[in-house]
Amino acid sequence: MDLTVLAYVVYLAISIALTVWVARTLSRNGRIFLGDVLHGNEKLAEAVNHLLVVGFYLVNLGFVALYLGADDEITSARAVFEALSVKLGVVLLVLGVMHLGNVWVLNKIRRRGMMEREQLPPVPPQGLSGQQGVWAKPAGA
Repeated sequence: MDLTVLAYVVYLAISIALTVWVARTLSRNGRIFLGDVLHGNEKLAEAVNHLLVVGFYLVNLGFVALYLGADDEITSARAVFEALSVKLGVVLLVLGVMHLGNVWVLNKIRRRGMMEREQLPPVPPQGLSGQQGVWAKPAGA
């Protein structure tokens, strides 16, 4: 087997395994987080979590596929390791950035939910209780 093809196979196997592992970790922990953020609405939390995971897979696996090609032909075992280290290093960095992006989005959702819970209910303006606040036609009109 050509060493370039071997490098491709190893790169794809490791990259896909890492992507699946990170996505499952995000899904498992994100579900709990979203349940809290969405005030216990488990169906909505599960739907949002699933959409985030699908987006994560699409972006990361798309990147892995686009980054597959090698610039030069790989002719030695050393070159295989060098090519894999660069490619897998970049994939790990992209996975890390995507993970931080997901955490940032979830944190924004959580903050918005916390602000909504902490807001006081609206208070009617003073002096407008009962019939005083109702507009009435002037007498004789």
